[in-house]
Amino acid sequence: MALVPIHLISLAILLQFVAAQQSNGSVPIGASLAATPNAKPWLSSSGEFAFGFQQVQGKDSFLLSVWYDKIPNKTIIWYPKGGPTVSTGSKVDLVDRRGLVLSDPQGNEVWSSENFSDFAYGYMNDTGNFAIVGSNSRNVWESFSYPADTILPTQVINLGGVINSRACETNFTGGKFQLRLLKEGNLVLNTIDMFSGSAGNAYYNRDTSDESSSTNSGFQLVFDTVGYMYILRRNGERVNLTTEGSLPSGDYYHRATLDSDGVFTQYYYPKNPTEDMSWKVVWFVPDDICKAIDSKACGLNNVCSLDDNRPYCECPPGFSLLDPNTPNGDCKPDFTPSCDEGELNHGGDVFDFIELNNIDWPMSDYVHMNPSNEQACRTSCLNDCFCAVAIYRDDQCWKKQLPLSNGHKDPSKNVKAFLKFRKIDGPSGTGGNNSREEDKSGTGEDISRRGFIFMGSALIGTSVIGIFALVGVIYMCFFQSQKKAGTPLLSSTTVETNLPRFSYQELVIATNGFKDELGRGAFGTVYKGVIGTKVVAVKKLETVVQDGQKEFKTEVNTIARTHHKNLVRLLGYCDDGDKRLLIYEYMSNGTLAFYLFEDKRPSWKHRSSIAVGVAKGLTYLHEDCSNQIIHCDIKPQNILLDDYYNAKIADFGLAKLLMINQSKTNTGIRGTKGYVAPEWFRNTTVTTKVDVYSFGVLLLEIISCRKSVVFDDDAEDVAVLTDMAWDCYQYDTLDAFVQNDSEALDDLDKLTTFIMVGLWCVQENPLVRPTMKKVIQMLEGGIEVTDPPCPCPFSVTS
Repeated sequence: MALVPIHLISLAILLQFVAAQQSNGSVPIGASLAATPNAKPWLSSSGEFAFGFQQVQGKDSFLLSVWYDKIPNKTIIWYPKGGPTVSTGSKVDLVDRRGLVLSDPQGNEVWSSENFSDFAYGYMNDTGNFAIVGSNSRNVWESFSYPADTILPTQVINLGGVINSRACETNFTGGKFQLRLLKEGNLVLNTIDMFSGSAGNAYYNRDTSDESSSTNSGFQLVFDTVGYMYILRRNGERVNLTTEGSLPSGDYYHRATLDSDGVFTQYYYPKNPTEDMSWKVVWFVPDDICKAIDSKACGLNNVCSLDDNRPYCECPPGFSLLDPNTPNGDCKPDFTPSCDEGELNHGGDVFDFIELNNIDWPMSDYVHMNPSNEQACRTSCLNDCFCAVAIYRDDQCWKKQLPLSNGHKDPSKNVKAFLKFRKIDGPSGTGGNNSREEDKSGTGEDISRRGFIFMGSALIGTSVIGIFALVGVIYMCFFQSQKKAGTPLLSSTTVETNLPRFSYQELVIATNGFKDELGRGAFGTVYKGVIGTKVVAVKKLETVVQDGQKEFKTEVNTIARTHHKNLVRLLGYCDDGDKRLLIYEYMSNGTLAFYLFEDKRPSWKHRSSIAVGVAKGLTYLHEDCSNQIIHCDIKPQNILLDDYYNAKIADFGLAKLLMINQSKTNTGIRGTKGYVAPEWFRNTTVTTKVDVYSFGVLLLEIISCRKSVVFDDDAEDVAVLTDMAWDCYQYDTLDAFVQNDSEALDDLDKLTTFIMVGLWCVQENPLVRPTMKKVIQMLEGGIEVTDPPCPCPFSVTS
């Protein structure tokens, strides 16, 4: 018999051991994993946790990590400090006396656990802890001792322990937030300086001191096996973080994560989900990070507002993100107020203001004027070369200089913010966190500015050649460039906004002759187009009201001043003879109508999120715009969905442009049958409550995935959704209303609340309907919803 070489026998044994670890969690010394898309990870014995490489940010970017392997989105719970990513072909080895060693494809060491004890094996534990076991059968290294942004049940943080947030959801490098258990036993959240690494002041502080004993303070943050988190005092007493009775009964995963937005949150997820689920929140701190002093939830010059109790950051008009990939980062100003000699004492001639409501940067003022009036506040800032922003509230004025810090939006306060801009530049930007994407595509206001700069340079450079060359340059730069689609016209008749203006011929080219129709509506037809490299939606307006040019300019000015994440953004316009068109951002997932009424019903969680998003967009139009906007035609066809299925309201501000006989209804009124408030039928004043009524119908459609009115062949109503909603609510048959949607019925309290809100919104008497601000509070559980009365049959009179 031929002898088998000893090294082959050893290799066979090693391979068997590696295979065996897939079922018992053990990993032998010498084992390795490669960073490739389909590489098998090292699994725990239950298969619930995995250690290996996850693809992040791109196809050739891998993160060494631990994750939940039985959850569809593979939630990552541990990674090496700093979140170093590596490319395809990199690997991690379990090396004796070195531990885990991560190296790139060239063999360069990227990270290691660096432990010099004798090892026996590695072990992926069913608690989510990857451990290296020494020859004495004790753990000599474990991932639990070096937490990233998450802690798990059975994990303990000792005094001095720290976890750091990631930069953003897909960027695992160190973020700017930190959780620490201080030496004196208090649990704090603070920001960290990204350059020095030093900790800032705490924006959340859980005091653990005991009044009866100065030495009985907290010394451990404990996450127990059941899922309760608490701070353990030295005498064994607990300072609870998880409220007793707040955990669901059953078999769940639990985790607590310092999220990239600075909120420390405990989540749970069912181990045996009946359908696609998402992590649910048990509790979080702080309650309102936007108002928490020193939180810096949003960077310098940025503005923080709460969205489902999470901070949402947004650069104000005239500012854009310093790092487009970090939406909660710093915003850079498009110009800096200066005290140049040419601008001194000429404030009103050189500068003007953008007015914002309910926004303040409370930490940046250098002058406080008390008392003051609004005009004096504006004038003082206008003539003060150091003043970048003036805040006016309660007959007082605060002048502020850059950079602005701790910016937040608070609708409960009657605050006006005046942002200064240089007139020659225009009020650049709309304040979105889209990194001024439209400018990169060749459609934004920076094109106009670059056009002016280029012309100026050309004039100076050619002045010595003579007037004829100068005329040639002007012709080439100013007229010939108009032949290229995507270059805004520089016209003295332009609408008074920073939006670029296009000629009709440019939009013919951009839309390839208006060939790709996206949809038709009361206000016109929408076509798909490309301007520069950016896909856009071009709306050709139908015949507008008499004296249309003036009305058109007024409405475009109004729309251009709006900016909200739940509104479709206006990118440009055309006012060319009798041709009037609007250029909007392109919404890749079409209308809510298509999404809501197709064969596969969207999830309850997503439907409820869409409803709240629409409500927030309407609240902005009604209460937060400088000019109040009544939409007049809220319906699923006018709610568009972006790449991530976020809801955005379209066609707002266009109602005044539409001739009465262009309303596309059977009633001769503005709006669409099935969504029209009863006051349209009467000789009464139309207010924002018509939108509230339409939203109520839309909300009931979103809840039930049913259309508001169903017609038979003779165009007679055979089913009215508002009537069905009232019957199902009155007789407690909500299962019939949602067609036995198990996900919605499992969330019965929210389902009932949403239906009650919908019924309040569709009350015949507009005075009884809530405002959209109150609608949001009711939908989000901020205020109690009382039983609605019957939405009485309409007594229509002409």
